[in-house]
Amino acid sequence: MDLGLVGNCSVAGLIDPKGSLNWFCLPRFDGDPVFHALLGSGNDHPDDGAFKIEMEELQDATQAYLPNTAILRTVLKGSGGAIEITDFCPRFEAFGRRFRPRMFVRQIRPLEGWPRIRIKVRPRFEYGARKPFVTTGSNHLRFVGENEILRLTSDAPLDHVQSEQLIHLDRPYTFILGPDETLSDAPAATGDRFFAETRAYWEGWSQRLAVPFEWQDAVIRAAIALKLCNYEQTGAIVAAMTTSLPEAPDSGRNWDYRFCWVRDAFFTVRALNSLAATRTLENYFHWLMNVVSDAKGGHIQPVLGIGLEKQLTEWHAEHLSGYRGMGPVRVGNQAHEHFQHDTYGNVILGAAPAFFDKRLRMDIGPHAFAMLEPLAEQAWALHTEPDAGIWELRTRSRIHTSSSLMCWAACDRLAKIASCLSISDRAGFWRDRADSIKAKILKEAWSDKRQAFVESFGGETLDASVLLMGEVNFLPPTDERFKLTVDALSKSLGRGAFMLRYEEADDFGVPEVGFNVCAFWRVDAMARIGRKEEARELFGELLNARNGLGLMSEDTAFDTGHGWGNFPQTYSMVGIINGAMRLSRSWEAEL
Repeated sequence: MDLGLVGNCSVAGLIDPKGSLNWFCLPRFDGDPVFHALLGSGNDHPDDGAFKIEMEELQDATQAYLPNTAILRTVLKGSGGAIEITDFCPRFEAFGRRFRPRMFVRQIRPLEGWPRIRIKVRPRFEYGARKPFVTTGSNHLRFVGENEILRLTSDAPLDHVQSEQLIHLDRPYTFILGPDETLSDAPAATGDRFFAETRAYWEGWSQRLAVPFEWQDAVIRAAIALKLCNYEQTGAIVAAMTTSLPEAPDSGRNWDYRFCWVRDAFFTVRALNSLAATRTLENYFHWLMNVVSDAKGGHIQPVLGIGLEKQLTEWHAEHLSGYRGMGPVRVGNQAHEHFQHDTYGNVILGAAPAFFDKRLRMDIGPHAFAMLEPLAEQAWALHTEPDAGIWELRTRSRIHTSSSLMCWAACDRLAKIASCLSISDRAGFWRDRADSIKAKILKEAWSDKRQAFVESFGGETLDASVLLMGEVNFLPPTDERFKLTVDALSKSLGRGAFMLRYEEADDFGVPEVGFNVCAFWRVDAMARIGRKEEARELFGELLNARNGLGLMSEDTAFDTGHGWGNFPQTYSMVGIINGAMRLSRSWEAEL
């Protein structure tokens, strides 16, 4: 996906290579996409649902982030000259707290010649179904919907903005898109101040990252992308910023990923923690413990809304045709109804670092441990029960190896937490249960025929998710069975540097594209078992699959290298960080 991400942990936008804002949801990540052209323009006009700066006779477009920031610059060149577009969402410290308004700032300025541009601002409401009522002020436009009012404040000539007249750009213009509130200063002054303070924030944040010696640019970009997927108001972390970008062309595998999966979020906080970015863990821990409290020792959904919503009922946005016309556009996700038994392990894995990391400003201890014990009881009770599995199969239930593995992780980590808290009787209790689950997995998930750990107990098909045995330290890297499993998965599921998720057909047939995180799991596994040079080679090829701005979607086509699936995918960005941290040459060895 050739898209750039800007955001501030309250809102986020996606911008195409020509500088068009074509995805921006309000009032938060999972809200109404007031700019939705990424998934179609609705019923009225092909430019609806976008904020465009069109260059007359466009000849070239280039894009880059300001280094170590979430500020994106696009340069457009045409027959009459060139312009620069700078896009960002404000984020910095103000009045003793984090300032992260639901706001998008766009600054444009001429670079050379006397270029002519056309400004098109066409938000729509209710997933493209409603055209806003527009009112005009002295230097603002109000786009009024039934549930949302969007104000565009600018020093550009608003008559020309409304008429979409082609005009010469002979001086800079600033556009501030956000709540229906009056600015306290002129648009240009406000934009310049917000730009300077936002740039300083991101440069300071990036400077504090504990980056590896190699691949620093890739790691910093991945870290910023993951940070932007944290909805800071509640602490939730979304799996991606989009809905319904298909996993493969015309596949029907179109899902809404703008929610918080405890599985994905665990990997995100772990990756950021490895870089010393601990604030996201603190925020997520509060969200997670609210989930635990609400469950009252019972069932926990694998996915919840970013405000802890439990009902994520799926429906189709009929007014949007989908990415490149490949519908449907789904809102909500049926996975909220699933029973995925790895959930309990992922909750405890996500919470565990908070008990050990002395940098965190949180007072947790026996009380939080007691809150987690009922989850481990659930993991113990369910570790040999069928479920929908990590891949959320909608029509098939089995005892999935990866689910049982995470039930083991729940008991294993709880034993370690109890030891840390000097609760020796509970440490022994949970260690015994972890050992029992481990013995069951080693017996039931191993296939002599395939010479590998397989997808489900007693099964014969292969699934890349068993590579998580390495990620959660279930087996030592010297274990011959794990080595054989890595080889078997590479031969069956590997497609060059990429990997399929599994070899068996699912509800939609056999998968057609590489699932990026599986390829990163293989890189990690190879490094663990001593095949580091081979892992480095594969990792380099995976980095080449990023888009020009260093971002990755969920899937990659084997033949074209085109990115598919929701974007940017936290799983994929986590893989970049984990691979670099594991494979990089050390600072000590190099300097």
